[in-house]
Amino acid sequence: MGFCCSALHPLSLLVQAMVLATTLALGTLPAFLPCELQPHGLVNCNWLFLKSVPHFSAAAPRGNVTSLSLSSNRIHHLHDSDFAHLPSLRRLNLKWNCPPVGLSPMHFPCHMTIEPSTFLAVPTLEELNLSYNSITTVPALPKSLISLSLSHTNILVLDSDSLASLHSLRFLFMDGNCYYKNPCRQELEVAPGALLGLGNLTHLSLKYNNLTVVPRNLPSSLEYLLLSYNRIIKLAPEDLANLTALRVLDVGGNCRRCDHAPNPCMECPRHFPQLHPNTFSHLSRLEGLVLKDSSLSWLNASWFRGLGNLRVLDLSENFLYKCITKTKAFQGLTQLRQLNLSFNYHKRVSFAHLSLAPSFGSLVALKELDMHGIFFRSLDETTLRPLARLPVLQTLRLQMNFISQAQLGIFRAFPGLRYVDLSDNRISGASELTATMQEVDGGEKVWLQPGDLAPAPVDTPSSEDFRPNCSTLNFTLDLSRNNLVTVRPEMFAQLSHLQCLRLSHNCISQAVNGSQFLPLTSLQVLDLSHNKLDLYHEHSFTELPRLEALDLSYNSQPFGMQGVGHNFSFVAHLRTLRHLSLAHNNIHSQVSQQLCSTSLRALDFSGNALGRMWAEGDLYLHFFQGLSGLIWLDLSQNRLHTLLPHTLDKLPKSLQVLRLRDNYLAFFKWGNLIHLPKLEVLDLAGNQLKALTNGSLPAGTRLRRLDVSCNSISFVDPGFFSKAKELRELNLSANALKTVDPSWFGPLASALQILDVSANPLHCACGAAFIDFLLEVQAAVPGLPSRVKCGSPGQLQGLSIFAQDLRLCLDEALSWDCFTLSLLAVALGLGVPMLHHLCGWDLWYCFHLCLAWLPWRGRQSGQGEDALPYDAFVVFDKTQSAVADWVYNELRGQLEERRGRWALRLCLEERDWLPGKTLFENLWASVYGSRKTLFVLAHTDRVSGFLRASFLLAQQRLLEDRKDVVVLVILSPDGRRSRYVRLRQRLCRQSVLLWPHQPSGQRSFWAQLGMALTRDNHHFYNRNFCQGPTTE
Repeated sequence: MGFCCSALHPLSLLVQAMVLATTLALGTLPAFLPCELQPHGLVNCNWLFLKSVPHFSAAAPRGNVTSLSLSSNRIHHLHDSDFAHLPSLRRLNLKWNCPPVGLSPMHFPCHMTIEPSTFLAVPTLEELNLSYNSITTVPALPKSLISLSLSHTNILVLDSDSLASLHSLRFLFMDGNCYYKNPCRQELEVAPGALLGLGNLTHLSLKYNNLTVVPRNLPSSLEYLLLSYNRIIKLAPEDLANLTALRVLDVGGNCRRCDHAPNPCMECPRHFPQLHPNTFSHLSRLEGLVLKDSSLSWLNASWFRGLGNLRVLDLSENFLYKCITKTKAFQGLTQLRQLNLSFNYHKRVSFAHLSLAPSFGSLVALKELDMHGIFFRSLDETTLRPLARLPVLQTLRLQMNFISQAQLGIFRAFPGLRYVDLSDNRISGASELTATMQEVDGGEKVWLQPGDLAPAPVDTPSSEDFRPNCSTLNFTLDLSRNNLVTVRPEMFAQLSHLQCLRLSHNCISQAVNGSQFLPLTSLQVLDLSHNKLDLYHEHSFTELPRLEALDLSYNSQPFGMQGVGHNFSFVAHLRTLRHLSLAHNNIHSQVSQQLCSTSLRALDFSGNALGRMWAEGDLYLHFFQGLSGLIWLDLSQNRLHTLLPHTLDKLPKSLQVLRLRDNYLAFFKWGNLIHLPKLEVLDLAGNQLKALTNGSLPAGTRLRRLDVSCNSISFVDPGFFSKAKELRELNLSANALKTVDPSWFGPLASALQILDVSANPLHCACGAAFIDFLLEVQAAVPGLPSRVKCGSPGQLQGLSIFAQDLRLCLDEALSWDCFTLSLLAVALGLGVPMLHHLCGWDLWYCFHLCLAWLPWRGRQSGQGEDALPYDAFVVFDKTQSAVADWVYNELRGQLEERRGRWALRLCLEERDWLPGKTLFENLWASVYGSRKTLFVLAHTDRVSGFLRASFLLAQQRLLEDRKDVVVLVILSPDGRRSRYVRLRQRLCRQSVLLWPHQPSGQRSFWAQLGMALTRDNHHFYNRNFCQGPTTE
């Protein structure tokens, strides 16, 4: 066995080497397995569940690696040599490997160990991210470091020694080391002057650290200082001393307004915060100041004195609802471009009217003003009068204010205004306040119920990706999520310059007849999704001469009304319309038989019931044929079960993009694509295709992108894609493919730019051809090392296709033969001695039991009955001297010496057993060499040891030879209490003899014993109870 193994080992190594050489010749393995090499020298190892830093092979171009991302793994120990093999490494991301207990999804305790020279071995390192790791001290770091992130760790002390050598450091982030999600029961301790040696530090972020004071002696080079959401409730000039280069200061959330807090909050103490009038006066370069969520109820003009360069000011989530109507604090902020005043509302109060303070008029550079969540109910020209003089104001946000009355014409006075957001209000279009909006306190304010402050509903999927982006247009008005029931032309008076209007998520249920939007002569984009519009009139929307995009999606209620017809003929009258969405309206019947337009380029008809429409014979067969210039058509989620050739033939010949996602297509006739000669993109994802058969992609097709992901494709015809010479992007992901065969593509394979085969149950057998093919086209396969995984065999399921070592890939048949032979040899070598040691008796017993059933064996055993050397084998307990004395003196004398010529031959252990043999061998020879086995017992309640073994052998002889050879002699009168003895007395009384203690009965006892030992027991069995064994 050993010689065989040693002889086969060189042969095995030779075969392995040949396989490896062949594999490497066919295609080069990805250089940075199990990670993925991405552009610009980035090696991405995120989300691979790694427990250690991978060491890339020497063949990989390790010198080209400038960035390494190991985020979201399970690396708990970093060794000195982990990164030493990457000489050009500049950026290293190690976050989310060993998060603190409070931040761990399962709250598991974890501690990351970093050896002293781990990062010192990378002298080129410039960016290091150790966030979301359970480390308690700053590790030793190289001098070249420029950016360091230690956020959401357990580091609570910063001293001069921690960062002493980092003279090049410019960015330091230490956020979230002590807050409600990462509790520490203390505050971050920054020793005075601890950061003073960082002469190049420009960005310092210490948010969410439970700080109570601004760290002292910060470096004067700081340009960005972020201290939000600590507990700093007092600020004075000395707190920011020497920070004259500061450009952005964030001290928001230090004295919070808890009635609007989305997370655990501590109420701001009364009469706080305390800001010294000259706190910011020396920060002449300051461009951004954040004072949000600071419980401010008034603004001191001296706070902003000297801030001539301030461009962004965030005052949101304070109590400035009265201050903004009369403050003078903004008068000197001539460079301010962005002002945030959102959620400065009075608790549970909605004001009837709001008038901004005149000082807003001095913000001549203001471009964006956010005033949502202040809660006032009326919007007119006096509300925003100071803003009308602002020449560059572009964005005005007024959403979530409970506005019920709005004079939209006031925006005509704002020359540069590009975007106004009035969404999530209560504008109904009525000319007076509704009855529920009762005024109190002389018409000044209304007390709100808690439900009125509920968050706005979450946006549902819309056609944002379908219609043109309004951000490129000159003026956009958003009135979505209001209470509009009808639309009247007077609502939009003086808004002829409006180009984009959003009216989605209202309750508009009127029939549009071409008069609703008369003033909007410049409107290009109109969003009426999520309403209840009645499309019946032929001239709907014709009053909009420049309309290019119209969104009528999610207006399904009218289309669900039985017996009501719907007219799409208005589309033909919209001469400039290029984008139309009729998605998710459940359109199925009683609509116009054909859509007609020469200008329309894109149509979203997803979420309807085109399957039912085309099932009505030829009624709707030409539904899209009148769209002669259509390029983009979405027919997703239309319950299509089949797509017949004549239906494809009736689609516009100009189509370039056709989406058929999420239908029920189980069959597709690919040759019918010749009916769409200009088609470039075909999307069939999310259907029920089982195979890519029924021909192939036709020759001459211009198809560039084909998506058949999320189907059940398990088979592809050879050459299926080869004729599509223009195909560049192919998505086969999330199917049931076991392999990827080069014959599917032919010469097209080398031209593919994207080939996505992820989420397929690939069969990773040794010698699988798809591995070699994917290595050849690996530049086109996204996520090849990590996302392309095995589905079988079981031990590789869910693992990367490169998880199996190529050196183990031998010929399968030879491997199985060698494995079977070696397994059999090992099993025999280990099993036979073990079975002999543990189960030798049982195996011997089973073997002879089987032999006993053979006919020739039974005849052979019956022929030697008279040749047995002994008449009886006497078994007794030698430890009982009385029993032994009776056997040697009484029994032996009576049966061997006093019977004359009828003397019996007895087998006694101490006299007749052969020395040198084992106990079991002598016992077996005595039982099987005697006609009867005589048991002499003083009692029968406890039988063990030698007596038990002899009895079991006698019983075995009963099973093998079908002869009952047991004779019992009981010397004690209480022995008859045994259940076995009583049962045997009933079945075979003559084989159970009791020693009489009266001398008169002993003569009869010896006569009965002689007869029991000389005659077969089957003669003694009681025929009334059973039929004893026979000798036949």
